[in-house]
Amino acid sequence: MPALINPSILSADFANLERDLGAIATADYAHVDVMDNHFVPNLTLGLPVFERLAQVSPVPLDAHLMIDDPDRWAPQYAEAGAASVTFHAEAAAAPVRLARELRRLGARAGVALRPATPVEPFLDLLAEVDMILVMTVEPGFGGQSFIDGTLPKIRRARQAVSAAGLDVWIQVDGGVSRQTIERAAEAGADVFVAGSAVYGAESVPEEIATLRGLASRHTH
Repeated sequence: MPALINPSILSADFANLERDLGAIATADYAHVDVMDNHFVPNLTLGLPVFERLAQVSPVPLDAHLMIDDPDRWAPQYAEAGAASVTFHAEAAAAPVRLARELRRLGARAGVALRPATPVEPFLDLLAEVDMILVMTVEPGFGGQSFIDGTLPKIRRARQAVSAAGLDVWIQVDGGVSRQTIERAAEAGADVFVAGSAVYGAESVPEEIATLRGLASRHTH
């Protein structure tokens, strides 16, 4: 599949979110980080703001829920208009049941893994999800440096997806930039979340195109 670029609005101007969503109209999705100050030590936005963003965004919304009790909350993000909802494996009580509920509501279901969380326990459940998000930084804050130690995990996930013949996307989030995106793509990622690299660029559309081009050399 072609490389997908999902800029993170965590790096946008929160006083001008509609404007900054418009700036990424050439992207594939807008990545929306929902943090509750419990699962991660940061607080961003919740359902009312997300629902309004879904109404004005020029691209589909990719919700990344860094929250406790996603079993309760994640389906509400699907109902609020998310095209894709990703919950953390470390926080979900019943991940398969939750993934099935998200799919039933019409959203893609993703499961996210912190850098130190192994992917192996989830490889037998690949058919139940649409995407695996391998965090390439510790979740919670933007602007962190890419952790190269996550690359073998990306490779193992890609090998398992390919061996099973499934159409499961592999997303990376954290420290993705011109300097790191090719390494992640070569390892097997095909969906790339970039925040500060996109919103800090002189030309946002040009940066999206550049990142897409660099990743597409290696996507599987």
